[in-house]
Amino acid sequence: MKRIVFSLVTLYLSLGSLYATTATTAAKDSTLVTPTVADTLAVTADSLLADTTEIAVFNRIIEESYVRWRYDLHQNDSCASVQWTDTLKKEDYVCYLSQMPTIIEMPYNQVVRSYIDSYVRRYPKRLSSLLALSKYYFPIFENALEAGGLPLELKYLPVIESALNPSAKSHVGAGGLWQFMPATGRLYGLEVNSLIDERCDPYKSSKAAVAYLKDLYAIYNDWMLVIAAYNCGPGNVNKAIRRSGGKTDYWDIYEYLPRETRGYVPAFIAANYAMHYAEDLYHICPAELKLPLATDTVCVNYRVHLEQISDCLGVHIDELRRLNPQYRYDLIPGNTKTCNLCLPSDYAYRYLTKKDSIVAHKSELISRKVENKIAMQTTYKVRSGDNLWTIAKKKGVSVAAIRKANAPKKLNVLQIGQVIKLPVR
Repeated sequence: MKRIVFSLVTLYLSLGSLYATTATTAAKDSTLVTPTVADTLAVTADSLLADTTEIAVFNRIIEESYVRWRYDLHQNDSCASVQWTDTLKKEDYVCYLSQMPTIIEMPYNQVVRSYIDSYVRRYPKRLSSLLALSKYYFPIFENALEAGGLPLELKYLPVIESALNPSAKSHVGAGGLWQFMPATGRLYGLEVNSLIDERCDPYKSSKAAVAYLKDLYAIYNDWMLVIAAYNCGPGNVNKAIRRSGGKTDYWDIYEYLPRETRGYVPAFIAANYAMHYAEDLYHICPAELKLPLATDTVCVNYRVHLEQISDCLGVHIDELRRLNPQYRYDLIPGNTKTCNLCLPSDYAYRYLTKKDSIVAHKSELISRKVENKIAMQTTYKVRSGDNLWTIAKKKGVSVAAIRKANAPKKLNVLQIGQVIKLPVR
């Protein structure tokens, strides 16, 4: 989610006024829209299919998520042997898309079809895994979207952003299920520092994503443009509108958008379609997921380590990490501010009755372990294409802070393999 971060005032005044000057006379109605047929799209199939590299990137995100969760998922044997043969025609896809209970427009064209194929034909086991993960994450997304009054189908954005991997990190530094950049996350109330990365917190990041989507919709009043802006930033969408001569339909500005964004809306449509029809049309069943579907959250106002909780409650530490991915070093710094701890429902009350013994358990040993681990993480090895600005974005610190932590001459020319110090925030 490579987006330019503005203050809210700048976002509304500059981008809102830019959109207003290029928009057509009437804003689009936000009520139910009937999906259009491919023939009505002002984009040729050749230009759509030219962006096959973006489909490859999309496939890589799915694969990385599968690798992240592969030990926690077990494929459903009753569906494993089903072989899918594509017998659907163009009009069938159009019909099925039109029957989905969505407010956001779901048109069909060849690039949408390519992304659908990635789900149901190339990676059916990966889709099975996504269906399993959705049982845990979708209720969280839906609650946040419902509270914000937004269409529930936006719950599929994290599917294409991170493939439901809360620890996902992009090459430009975006992180979490909703793939916030550090600065954007902070703008919407997420804490990102050396100990906590709330972009990885499913609950807090979902609330922040809803706020960001509402701000974008206030500018565009069109969900296709909002989804595109979520991916590439409102500045790039406004630039595409301007280059198209003031057109405000996503498919009319398609060729003027950044390459990575051209496949973003089609991927969103395909995710809605594939996960909605996975079982009924393609006989792809959800895998079995180890994550507990019933959880409770307790407030922690003292410093405690997940290993202490694991030892005293008998919950495997990997399960605690999966439920609390925002804690970078397994350390909950509740002594600095009240933090949330997500536990399987059966263990929440047990934790409250044992919290004093948990905090005392191996406290000195674990403190030394955490300090040693943090010390190992306060350096960075320069990679190809790095500069101070990209390193600062990846690590959620400022360029000035990196310069302060290193000798000035050391940063004049960065070399691949060079080790630089990073400030501990």
